[in-house]
Amino acid sequence: MLSAHTLPCCAVIALLVLKLANAQSEHLGYPPGYLSPQQEQYTPPVLAPDTPRIQLRLAGDKRKHNEGRVEVYYNGEWGTVCDDDFNIHAAQVVCRELGYLEAVSWSPSSKYGRGQGPIWFDNLHCNGKEQTLALCLSNGIGVSDCKHSEDVGVVCSDRRIPGFKFVNTLPNHVENLDIRVEDVRIRAILSSYRKRIPVTEGYVEVKDGGKWKQICNSEWTQFNSRVICGMFGFPGERKYNARVYKMFARRRKPSYWDFSVNCTGNEAHLSNCKLGQAISSEKSNETCAEGLPVVVSCVPGRAFAPTPMTGFRKAFRQEQPLVRLRGGTIVGEGRVEVLKNGEWGTICDDNWNLLSATVVCRELGFGTAKEALSGGRLGQGMGPVHMNEVKCSGFEKSITECFFNKEVLGCSHEEDAAVRCNVPAMGFEERLRLSGGHNPYEGRVEVLVERNGSLAWGTVCSEGWGTMEAMVVCRQLGLGFASSAFQETWYWPGEVSADNVAMSGVRCSGTEMSLSHCLHHGEHLSCPKGGGGKAAGVSCSETAPDLVLNPQVVEQTTYMEDRPMFMLQCAYEENCLSSNSSQAPANSYRRLLRFSSQIHNNGQSDFRPKADRNSWVWHDCHRHYHSMDVFTTYDLFSLNGTKVAEGHKASFCLEDSECDEGIEKRYECANFGDQGITVGCWDTYRHDIDCQWIDITDVKPGDYIFQIIINPNYEVSESDYTNNIMKCRCRYDGYRVWMYSCHNGGSLSSETEDTFPGLLNNQVTHR
Repeated sequence: MLSAHTLPCCAVIALLVLKLANAQSEHLGYPPGYLSPQQEQYTPPVLAPDTPRIQLRLAGDKRKHNEGRVEVYYNGEWGTVCDDDFNIHAAQVVCRELGYLEAVSWSPSSKYGRGQGPIWFDNLHCNGKEQTLALCLSNGIGVSDCKHSEDVGVVCSDRRIPGFKFVNTLPNHVENLDIRVEDVRIRAILSSYRKRIPVTEGYVEVKDGGKWKQICNSEWTQFNSRVICGMFGFPGERKYNARVYKMFARRRKPSYWDFSVNCTGNEAHLSNCKLGQAISSEKSNETCAEGLPVVVSCVPGRAFAPTPMTGFRKAFRQEQPLVRLRGGTIVGEGRVEVLKNGEWGTICDDNWNLLSATVVCRELGFGTAKEALSGGRLGQGMGPVHMNEVKCSGFEKSITECFFNKEVLGCSHEEDAAVRCNVPAMGFEERLRLSGGHNPYEGRVEVLVERNGSLAWGTVCSEGWGTMEAMVVCRQLGLGFASSAFQETWYWPGEVSADNVAMSGVRCSGTEMSLSHCLHHGEHLSCPKGGGGKAAGVSCSETAPDLVLNPQVVEQTTYMEDRPMFMLQCAYEENCLSSNSSQAPANSYRRLLRFSSQIHNNGQSDFRPKADRNSWVWHDCHRHYHSMDVFTTYDLFSLNGTKVAEGHKASFCLEDSECDEGIEKRYECANFGDQGITVGCWDTYRHDIDCQWIDITDVKPGDYIFQIIINPNYEVSESDYTNNIMKCRCRYDGYRVWMYSCHNGGSLSSETEDTFPGLLNNQVTHR
């Protein structure tokens, strides 16, 4: 191999530039789907004999297992670290000492609550490469002038150092073993469970030194089983047939792990449990001579139950739930909403933590919480804020049983709490892929199906392919929401071997966990267009908008107007009048039910028209561009659900009329400007503009249901379509009109909603 001195000058420069480029882009990471550079393998630190022996943990009011107040165990006592001179380099040392790949951020001023005991480190100065925090320069262990109001906290990457193994350097103190969730598994033993998805029963095994080992059940408790089941997405545990497992253990000698686990039962993760006394490797099998390998049997939630539950779901109507999740990208995550006095509302994020989030997750049939989110991270809700300062023990059956403060003064929807729950591994993502795209978030949709007795990849017929189908694909792959659905993919050449159509006639409601759960043709395919470049495709996005109509504005601005036909020519050209208006003489009058619409974007990304601005349609009569042919529909129903009058409105102009405090307007229609609605802003269509009405000229006096639907054809993807619909009760006596009980879809209990005819929500329109 040539030395650096013998390399040509240009080659040395090229290598140097490449190294600098890699170093600059290192912090950007790699998007899901791309191969990361080969990662380092963990090697235990070799410390000098005079290096102080410490142990670290993350504690306090934390929302994830990889964040918290930094606590140090030294001289037989736990203490904290002061935030003076603390920086990201010190955080890096902390995270790596705990087995995490890197530090994400750090927080001063006791963000995770005030600790107790001594403050072991103050004025820390680290370069980020120290093998332990004890090697960083400081005032000296225990030398500090800080208070616990200055306790520092860190957030670590959830990626672990490959091969990391906890090494207990403290005699007689085994606690807070950090275990990667990938290094724990439930292995199905009985043949009846091996082919079942998800795996709900089997040995609990821990990977140690590259080998899977069982845990001795001599000190195992029901609380431990509860934690294990929760980690793997199951809300609870149950008894199992121990006799069968005794027979199996006799035939095959187990290999036991060196530690026992001691959980309280309300931990969100096994890494939060304490470890039992260490057992030497030589004596581990002898020590468990009277015991057997630990077996857990978990109860799956209703959505993940084996197929026999299907008949149960059809035969019995489920009770109205008291809790639900909204606005999440995948099953098991979303903004937490609770039902109180027949109305859905949100939870304020004050004191919101993993313990309370786990109660929500288990109540909904999921496992423990992976993350407790705050600050409206998964979109802002609507209606009242029902709960504040929620405090749970972890064993409640429902979040409504937890202690909470009924006073919600100062709480707004900007503080809506949300959760991400552990859900069972169903393997759905392994039967679907995107091919040919320029990045992992787009491409031609290809499905894995059984063909002639073997599995093969194929395309999906694009006839009828739309936003709802694309939503299911993005959810199944864990890529968020659909930003676009494509009916041609010739620009994304996928695998030639997968060109043939494998699925056709796909129709989804948008809530399915897998594309195979949607309606489709099955084995009898029908796709005249064919596959290849004419197959279905998608592009996905981690965020989406969420449009919500303000029902109070509609209720407060409704009135009637009798307007002469000769003043309605522009509206007539845009089909904003009833069909029989074509025979009406120019001097006749039309009776119009007028109202204002205030449409808020409560989502996480801007609402933009699907059509490119170059394809917007110019309407000469009104002198404006339409970016969407049908932005809203207006309907009037009789009390038995018969439509008696209708109207619609194209997007005259989507713009930011007003915004919440601190948010700048981005969209303005003047001078052919960009159209859209910014997150935290709203677009107001005033009652006095054309087409902002329903033509009720031929409607008889009586009681009716008034309905508005935003984005009715799903032209633009949203995180929640159920709240795109608004309904009111309407009374018309021939001279006056009253609008009352206006509410958004999904804001009331199902019993109350059943009294309003028409659509229940915008999830099933034209399907």
